[in-house]
Amino acid sequence: MEKMNARVVIGLLALTALAAVAPMANGARILSVYSFPGKSHFMMQKAIIKELIRRGHQVTLITAFTLEPLNLGSNYTEILIEPVYDFWKDVKEDAGARNIFEFTTMDVPGFLQMLQVLGVATTEHALQQPKVQAIINANETANVYDLLLVEQFYQEPFLALSHIYNIPVVSSSTLGYENHMSQMFGIISPWSYVPHGFLPFTDRMSFWERLQNAYNSLYEDLHREYVYFPSMDELVSKYFGHLPINFPKVSEMEKNLSAMLLNSYAPITSARPTIDGLVPVGGMHIYPPKALPKDMQKFLDEAENGAIYFSLGSNVESKDMPAEYLKIFLDVFRSMKQRVLWKFENESIANLPANVMVKKWMPQSDILAHPNVRVFITHGGLLGTQEGVYHAVPMLGMPFYCDQHLNLKKAELHGYAISLHFQAITFEVLKTALTELLENPSYRNNIKRISNIFHDRPLNARETAVYWIEYVIRHKGAPHLRAAGMDMPWYQFYLLDVIAFVVVVSIITGFLVIGLLRYALRRIGGEDKENVRQSRKQKKH
Repeated sequence: MEKMNARVVIGLLALTALAAVAPMANGARILSVYSFPGKSHFMMQKAIIKELIRRGHQVTLITAFTLEPLNLGSNYTEILIEPVYDFWKDVKEDAGARNIFEFTTMDVPGFLQMLQVLGVATTEHALQQPKVQAIINANETANVYDLLLVEQFYQEPFLALSHIYNIPVVSSSTLGYENHMSQMFGIISPWSYVPHGFLPFTDRMSFWERLQNAYNSLYEDLHREYVYFPSMDELVSKYFGHLPINFPKVSEMEKNLSAMLLNSYAPITSARPTIDGLVPVGGMHIYPPKALPKDMQKFLDEAENGAIYFSLGSNVESKDMPAEYLKIFLDVFRSMKQRVLWKFENESIANLPANVMVKKWMPQSDILAHPNVRVFITHGGLLGTQEGVYHAVPMLGMPFYCDQHLNLKKAELHGYAISLHFQAITFEVLKTALTELLENPSYRNNIKRISNIFHDRPLNARETAVYWIEYVIRHKGAPHLRAAGMDMPWYQFYLLDVIAFVVVVSIITGFLVIGLLRYALRRIGGEDKENVRQSRKQKKH
């Protein structure tokens, strides 16, 4: 009997273990649109897709980048957008720039114009694809999919698919929080301490910074309403207008998201008003480190004085760096005792210092996990910044556009990074900054503290993302998460009708009080005059 009981216990434990790792049965049917051809953006989306398929869901993915090498199995269907659209060509032509290194002087209106150009061009390129057209014009649309997954990055016309297939929507934002998201979820982001995502401000702004923040935040709201949304509405009309469906305006469709997965997590993002449907999942693209290629592993293992890792991401390419700045970096690296791993897209650099290794591609997160890496030179992209925080590596930042300025300003505020303006870099400036990061222990101590906070969460980022996606599916769009504020006219949302009522009642009350006082004073004055007159008459008699 004891042996029998032992076998039963062992069997139950085995079943429990199997259930813990086995994918979810009877998976949902998910239509996913990640059409923006940005490699860094796709890292987050790829992590979501892999996790959903691991959980047993069926995913049909419209994508600019193939996942076929991953062999995801029969539950994965891919609709590949070909060729990959070169949006930077359009952006540079529109901005009159030769390369992205010239974007450092661009202001917020310039960034918004840039995003509109790339958003319209890449979205239309995807919508023109025959296989995408087949999804739009399918004969069978009832009970085909259970959920639409989209990226929250200037691809809004694809929200129309939720009306074709009558399914809820979950979006994912690779930029993390953006100010206009508050309007999408019926909350208010105070411009007094919530900085615009493209400004180099923290949540501790001076008066002039708050003035600039308010101006640029209002400018974006007006630009979206009167410039950006009409251009996206035109794409909806052009590619969906022939269908017998009354599609709402894009500005209305984006207010009907069930949830949004935000590439953000404390303390990288400052505290702000939020709502249950805004789910922070920052760092979901980060996996346990893998073994490095042998040459890189040997290079780092033998770095007795530590190493520096240098990458400007997938959009800003080091090979396009102006020659005078390239010389500065090479001269500074040559003067240092640390080794340097540099992601450089042209591996034939003349006069390469002996302590520098360049490669067209490098496994960034795995490199940052190496204990000999002491400094990360970065452009301040959110994914790279998260990897630096995750592995507790101090950063030297050079922001070029959009959220990179905010990311690095926040890192400076927390004391684990130094941010430089690219055009202001000289040999002395660069050497001083690197020496400070390498020799001042406060930067390492600060980022270890921040890294501990970033790691401390109830579920890891991928588990959190999948939980909320499945939550929306289970609860048929989870309408109970929707704030009533999204259905209110703007003047009610901001209590302008209540304020107007109070002001009008106060004015009327004020006039009544003044009128009564005047009346009372006249009566009192009239009685006094009558008393004086009567008194004079009596004296005469």
